[in-house]
Amino acid sequence: MSATDTVPEGPTPHPRSTLMLAIGAIGVVFGDIGTSPLYAFREALAQSAGDGIDAAEILGVLSLAIWALILVVTLKYVLFLMRADNQGEGGVLALTALARRSLGTRAKVALALGATGAALFYGDAIITPALSVLSAVEGLKTIPGGAALFGEPEIIGLTISILIGLFIIQGRGTASVARLFGPICILWFLAIGGLGLYHILDAPSILRALSPSYGISFLFSHGVIGLFVLGAVFLTVTGVEALTADMGHFGRLPIQLGWFVLVFPALVFNYFGRGAFALNALETAAAAGQPFANQDWFFLMAPGVLRVPLVLLATLATIIASQAVITGAYSLTQQAIQLGLLPRLRIRQTSADHSGQIYLPAINWLLLIGVLVLVTQFRTSSSMAAAYGIAVTGTMVVTTCLAYIVVRHHWHWGRLPAVALIAPFLLLDLIFFGANILRVIEGGWVPLVVAAVIGLLIVTWRRGKRIVGAFEARQSIPLADLAAALAKRPPERVEGTAVFLTANPANTPGALLHNLKHNKVLHARNLIVSVRTADRPTIAPEERAMVERIDDSFTSVVLKYGFMETPDVPHDLTMQLAITPMKTSYFIGRNTLKASAEEGMPLWQDRIFMFLQRNASDPTDFLRIPPGKVLELGEQVTV
Repeated sequence: MSATDTVPEGPTPHPRSTLMLAIGAIGVVFGDIGTSPLYAFREALAQSAGDGIDAAEILGVLSLAIWALILVVTLKYVLFLMRADNQGEGGVLALTALARRSLGTRAKVALALGATGAALFYGDAIITPALSVLSAVEGLKTIPGGAALFGEPEIIGLTISILIGLFIIQGRGTASVARLFGPICILWFLAIGGLGLYHILDAPSILRALSPSYGISFLFSHGVIGLFVLGAVFLTVTGVEALTADMGHFGRLPIQLGWFVLVFPALVFNYFGRGAFALNALETAAAAGQPFANQDWFFLMAPGVLRVPLVLLATLATIIASQAVITGAYSLTQQAIQLGLLPRLRIRQTSADHSGQIYLPAINWLLLIGVLVLVTQFRTSSSMAAAYGIAVTGTMVVTTCLAYIVVRHHWHWGRLPAVALIAPFLLLDLIFFGANILRVIEGGWVPLVVAAVIGLLIVTWRRGKRIVGAFEARQSIPLADLAAALAKRPPERVEGTAVFLTANPANTPGALLHNLKHNKVLHARNLIVSVRTADRPTIAPEERAMVERIDDSFTSVVLKYGFMETPDVPHDLTMQLAITPMKTSYFIGRNTLKASAEEGMPLWQDRIFMFLQRNASDPTDFLRIPPGKVLELGEQVTV
């Protein structure tokens, strides 16, 4: 099976709709990578500026930046990974779900990789808004007279105000302003591409940097410094994960169209123009006998009269880039909850027309706290840039490993062809990851700490759920045995339908046993309902419910949902089994947890699990069950 066989091709989309989707993709998918010119070239050049900057270093850094865009973004993501999709959905957890389905009994490997990638993503989600908005606002210092008006306190204050406003509006939904994202970002890419083209004429010889020999020569001649530069060069491709993560919203073709027609040329022109501008400044300084220093090349490229509009446009572009990362964190969390990696959180729809537009209050405010801490502690975009690359490169290594599993076991390639395809990408990822690891002390520890905390929460949650599940399994009896026993000695019957929610429909739910023990009644109709998450983004309505009749009193129902869907149990039971909502009661098992140092997890991990359990969203809210129709029954469980 080839890569093109992974998903059946549907009807060819109309050119107009493809164009509109491409415009939308430019405003969402490319926001992060599109704002990297604000700081990437400056930070990469700064790493080699210890003993002065010469023309060879400008050409070398530029060559590395251009080839990072070609190899990492164009070849790996746009042309390869966008074909490794899960029914049109992309991103690290969508790839994880596909890899799990392909591995079968060895699915734990894919789940561990996915959990690692998800944990690293949250580090990226905290850094992106802080770094991008701060770097745009810092442009105010480059306007004529701006350095005197906008010192560090003013820059920090304005950045914090913008970020707080951005996170506050999340709860109201962004559908009303999202339609402006595409046009604004198109204007942004045209502006940065135009600036680059204008300055290429300053030193047309800069086009020599298209040869990879300049980048390779730079690395070999600079030793360890070359690795630090390579880590900073990676900033040119941050945000690349969004290309696959948002594929389900826009489709492969519109994203590829947006990249090749506008985004890639604009970025390349801008970086070449930046290099030519720096070369020209170097020659001017040398002719005047003055020292040459690294500067904020992006804003200085614009004439003084255009810098204020450019700063405003850059600020809008970084807000859009931040918005894309924030909503990406919401989507990733929803997928993680559905895959059982995190506890249930309250999820609110912010649009009646687009199911993908959601808001998670807990994630929103945690991200804001993290972003504000970064801004107030690092204070400049240059200080923060060192913290950026590790999270992204780590996620890329995970994505490449998952891609190998998909190529080997889902596309059914042989071992040697799969290794031949994946090994060069993995080697490139490891080189970038190693280069960024060198910057741990400078700030790279931040995303690692965030990822470690998220990873600990994931491990604790899954382990605790396994302990609780094992306890419930020991206490339960087969549903078929209970049904047979009740048929011989029937209890008191009451009218209506009882829905008992359980993880294992083959066993009797604890809530049913407690109801019989304490209330000594059985409803006329009893549904034993289990909610499952499939390794697919969505489930067709006709595949939603699997119904099995046990006897006249009991029916087993398994409701399946895709990992991109939000369960709605009452609606689907009404549609599939024609229950009467007003005559239906829902019984949920709610066990009380007790920490113990002698059994289960260590005591400190017990405390974490109990905290997560207490703060998890009520299952009735998550499953959209009316609170007035719910009865909770349970017992004490030692974890």
